[in-house]
Order: sequence, then C-alpha cells, then structure tokens
Amino acid sequence: MAVSNSLTISPRKLRSDLYSYSNQDNTKTPLVISVLSSLIDRTLTRNQRISRRASPASSSSGRSGKTQIFDCREIPDMTIQSYLERIFRYTKAGPSVYVVAYVYIDRFCQLNPGFRISLANVHRLLITTIMIASKYVEDLNYRNSYFAKVGGLETEDLNKLELEFLFLMGFKLHVNVSVFESYCCHLEREVSFGGGYQIEKALRCAEEIKSRQMIVQDPKHHHHHHQFARVLL
Repeated sequence: MAVSNSLTISPRKLRSDLYSYSNQDNTKTPLVISVLSSLIDRTLTRNQRISRRASPASSSSGRSGKTQIFDCREIPDMTIQSYLERIFRYTKAGPSVYVVAYVYIDRFCQLNPGFRISLANVHRLLITTIMIASKYVEDLNYRNSYFAKVGGLETEDLNKLELEFLFLMGFKLHVNVSVFESYCCHLEREVSFGGGYQIEKALRCAEEIKSRQMIVQDPKHHHHHHQFARVLL
C-alpha cells in the first residue's frame, strides 16, 4: 500500500513542516507518520497472506511464547494511521522518534524470527517502541503511565511490555548515523510513489534546528544537543 497521493506536497513544504517542529506550537502531524503507517499496513497485508497459506501447526510452532505478550485479547478498532496520530497528538514526539521506533521494530523482528506483526500485536508493539524510542531520543519524556493511557493500556501492562521488549532485544537500542540514515532512505523510497520527498534530509535538519533553538534559548545548557547526538553517532 503506497502513500496516498492526497499527501502530495513539495519537498520544500515537507522540509519546512519537519524543520519547524517544536513542542510548543506544532499541531500538524509529521508526514513520516503517514509513511510509517503505510509501510506497516503493507507488512500486515503480507503477513496475513502468509498466515492463510501456512498450516496452523507450522504458524504456531515458530512463535516464541515470550513474544505473545504483545497479543491483544481483542483487536483494537483503530487503524494504524489513527493510532499513530493519536500518539503524536498527545505526546508530540518528534519525527526522529518514529524513525528510531521503526528501527526497533525491524530489529525486534530480526532477533525473533518466529514473530510476525499482526493486527493482534501491532498496536502494543507500536506504543512500546515509540515510548522506548522517545526515551532514547528526547530530552524530556512523559511517564509510562501517561504513555499507557495514550495507548489504551494499563500502566502495569505497558511496564511488562517494555521490560520484555528490552530483554528480547538484548538491550540493543543504540542507533548510529548510518543505520538512522538507511531507515530514513527506506521511508523515502516508500513515499516516492507519491512524489519522492526528501525525508532523510528533512529529519536530520529538523533535529539540527531544534538543537540550535535549544542552545540559543539556554546557552549554558549545551547537553541538550549532545543528548540527541547519541542517535546520530
């Protein structure tokens, strides 16, 4: 499923939207959320096709019992796009958070080959990875209890998901610059069906401008810039 043509904007407009991101006045959903939603929707469709072809025995034998913690008893009646927009609306996590969350999801699937993203687990996986990515990228964060409320979970459940995810990942959370850029390029290819926007450059410049704004506002506290630099090392 490609990104809808209704999202057609110029590269300059996309860069402007992402460069000017701030916690104070930005209410417009970053384009990266729509791109990520499209990519996940296509993954869900592919996995559903695989599941229908596989026998019940083979589809269940490859699954780790630990990854089943992400399965919901009832599938949420909310699209991926709506769910990501809700998370953004209430957390205002910057665009880079969603790229890093995407890295974590892909890394999680590689480290747990029996795991497949499905309608039963995708919402819990998203809120968990976005929360962890936000802790990794952002200077200030909401408590787990707030993320749980945004994601429609009990705090205790999200705490368990976070802990299990970290162990299943082997605590491999570092994202260097080459990895970050490669995933940005992948997202850019995803949106290229609708116009080929420069997501990679936009995301990087957005955070550079954000860092400069922090330094100008409070020149004594240079650690803000260095804290985000962990993602770009």
